[in-house]
Amino acid sequence: MLTVVAFIVALALLIAVHEYGHYRVAVACGVKVLRFSIGFGPTLYRWTPKRQHPGQDTEFVIGAFPIGGYVKMLDEREAPVAPEERHRAFNNQRLRSRTAIVAAGPLANLLLAVLLYTLVNWIGVQEPVAKLARPVVASLAETAGLRGGEHVTRAGFDGDLENVQSFEDLRWRITRGALDRRDLTLEIAGEGGRPSRELVLPLSRIEAKDADAQMFRKIGVVAPLTRPEIGEVMAKSAAEHAGLRNGDVVRAIGPVAIVDGQQLREVIRASIDGDQPRSQTWQVDRGGQLLKIDVAPDVREEGAAKVGRIGAYVGAPPEMVLVRQGVVEGVKNGVVRTWEVSALTVRMMVKMIIGEASLKNLSGPLTIADYAGKSASLGLTQYLVFLALISVSLGVLNLMPLPVLDGGHLMYYLWEGLTGRGVSDAWMERLQRGGVALLLVMMSIALFNDVTRLFG
Repeated sequence: MLTVVAFIVALALLIAVHEYGHYRVAVACGVKVLRFSIGFGPTLYRWTPKRQHPGQDTEFVIGAFPIGGYVKMLDEREAPVAPEERHRAFNNQRLRSRTAIVAAGPLANLLLAVLLYTLVNWIGVQEPVAKLARPVVASLAETAGLRGGEHVTRAGFDGDLENVQSFEDLRWRITRGALDRRDLTLEIAGEGGRPSRELVLPLSRIEAKDADAQMFRKIGVVAPLTRPEIGEVMAKSAAEHAGLRNGDVVRAIGPVAIVDGQQLREVIRASIDGDQPRSQTWQVDRGGQLLKIDVAPDVREEGAAKVGRIGAYVGAPPEMVLVRQGVVEGVKNGVVRTWEVSALTVRMMVKMIIGEASLKNLSGPLTIADYAGKSASLGLTQYLVFLALISVSLGVLNLMPLPVLDGGHLMYYLWEGLTGRGVSDAWMERLQRGGVALLLVMMSIALFNDVTRLFG
């Protein structure tokens, strides 16, 4: 139920803001707006406010299917217009007015993202400290010299280092570097009075087509530093059969000393021989008493590979820090984050078009609904971050030069501005059909990815 409610609230808010951008600028330009609708299909509720802007008599509607919305304006191309109202028709407005009205929707979504990121910066959010777990064996991070336990204080590209506020902040920088194939410089805090040192994570060496868990495994920075503790043990699991208990701290597995939760997870994953589990002796600290327990994991499929699982939460919660910013800094970083996410979204779209990134990165309504529920369950700030991310995606997507989207109409206006004449009706019809076909293909791929990701 939480997933459904969070998804509907997210859709309604993002669509309303997008359409309000069109509506408000249209009114400011003197265009008569006939209907403002959130959703399609049968009308659930409609009203006409008594107080409206001069010359307006807009009907506001909520449709049964909240998968989009529209603002219907007075337009001679759609219906006859009385001579005394021709100056209020959209098609009779100046080029700059039509451009502003069309661009206002996506820009409203981007402004909403700035506001949401700013609110998160002001409220503050608890995030893991940027202390690194032991990197994945033979990964980029291990090759670069990371061994686990390092506290990253600053990071940046091309020698321009900035403070790292949390592990999530560091993951964001790693994601940007991997997708752009740019090396990331890390500043590691010194211990025991030793000075800090710098280390280069050569992200330009990997080909990252998918911003997923496999990408981070190749890089090697998967999780923050945690204590190698066993959490909740599932019934009838390998952990229960072996006799492991909640609170057990794992000190060693066979000859391998265990120092953090991520390393423990990696050793468990690798504790199989082909299709068979490999039993190993664990040295466990249980309330100060050292015990030796034989553990054989269950074998599970993970994509094309098979890995070991014990059926228990592995690793204690990491050390947390409250990330909060001041008034001015919060606004500034809200703008910066919106710009960075927008730029990354555009680059990913271009890479998918030219084949440098996988189409698996396209997500549809099922994935969005799933993340809506998960983020809402984690608290207000996480849900706001989710809304900001989707708002950026919606804004950028609508600026794509597809005929059925706002970006397509802006391309028509660009042509009109360069040539002095609008696109002909014949070409408009051809482009609209092509745009609809391409959009349906994209939606089909996104829905297929959703089903594969959630049920595959």
